[in-house]
Amino acid sequence: MIINNKTSEKLRDLINEVTEYRSGPDLVKFFNALGFNHSYGNGFPSRWKYTDDCLEKINGTPRLDQCIKEVFNPVNFISRIDELDRYIFDFNQYLAFDKWQVVRNEAEINFKKLHKIELKETTFKSGNLSESDFLSREFSGFTISDLGLDLNITEVLNKRVDEIEKTYNSAAYLSTILIAGSTLEGVFLGLASSYPRAFNTVKSSPKNRNGKVQPFHDWNLAAFIDAAKDLGLIQLDTYKFSHTLRDFRNYIHPYQQMSSGFTPREHTAKICLQVLKATLTEIKLNIKKLLI
Repeated sequence: MIINNKTSEKLRDLINEVTEYRSGPDLVKFFNALGFNHSYGNGFPSRWKYTDDCLEKINGTPRLDQCIKEVFNPVNFISRIDELDRYIFDFNQYLAFDKWQVVRNEAEINFKKLHKIELKETTFKSGNLSESDFLSREFSGFTISDLGLDLNITEVLNKRVDEIEKTYNSAAYLSTILIAGSTLEGVFLGLASSYPRAFNTVKSSPKNRNGKVQPFHDWNLAAFIDAAKDLGLIQLDTYKFSHTLRDFRNYIHPYQQMSSGFTPREHTAKICLQVLKATLTEIKLNIKKLLI
């Protein structure tokens, strides 16, 4: 199988932190299992560049198929199969341009050759959610103080919200995206710390290979977004576009921005700012669900 650059970038993200966070040593172990003979030490490149280089070397070889199968290996998603299926669905939107498709048959991951590029208008279980409809939603005001988080983190997050408004109005769109993403993650971490039972018992909580829920500080933003949706804290459209914000937030890594040619625009920043407003508003309305 040969994949194009965009598909390779998506696969890199899935490997590095979306399906699970992999440190430098973890990445070396992952690719060594595919036939490499690398070691981790001084002079090791950025995680993003290392993964890009490895994927470039195995592109078009059976090792790429093996790599994709390992990324989506169902044994790593015990009690999280819905999450696995969403990852596969998202990846297939990119893989379609290579005329391939990942297919999960119970515990087996296989590939299907497509005769033509097949695109789907909606994301996994998203219904007919319109970007324009989402952006047209209005919010009278949004504040973190009403969420009942620790006072110290509330103060920090409120200052970030103020800064986001300033960066957006100043056309500093990359800063808007990055701060919005980090603020969203901070809100979710604060909620999980305040309501540990709810987040630890939700079906989408990320688990290690032994099936134990990971400590909250090891959760990535994708895991928090999925948990918030499953806990009924955010609506379906907010859930969908929160993952869009997560994707854009990953451009905090300069090498990733460079390789993708991403240039933040006002429209992109507007979506990210709207995600933050919608999330805070909906959590405020639904936070009582965490007490049930």
